[in-house]
Amino acid sequence: MSTLHPLGDRLIVKALTKEEKTASGIILPDTADTERPEQGEVIAAGPGRLLDNGSLAPMTVKVGNKIVFKKYSPDEVKVDDEEVLVISESDVLAVIE
Repeated sequence: MSTLHPLGDRLIVKALTKEEKTASGIILPDTADTERPEQGEVIAAGPGRLLDNGSLAPMTVKVGNKIVFKKYSPDEVKVDDEEVLVISESDVLAVIE
């Protein structure tokens, strides 16, 4: 995969697919769900948000973090036949531990 270097307070996120199982044990693939993902793993992070005084506010989310984000906030980008999401750090709701 080509390397993406996010700018500012942007994150490159790989969506986490959820595999669901019905009560009878049938596994539903992620393609059965047409909803947009709301969870992902951070694969790249920008340097931080530029403040009015010219300094950088450091990122609180790090590469490798699993996050929950606003449903309709990410921009979908396709790089080398792989889809990733570009999200502003302000659209991250929580880090999953």
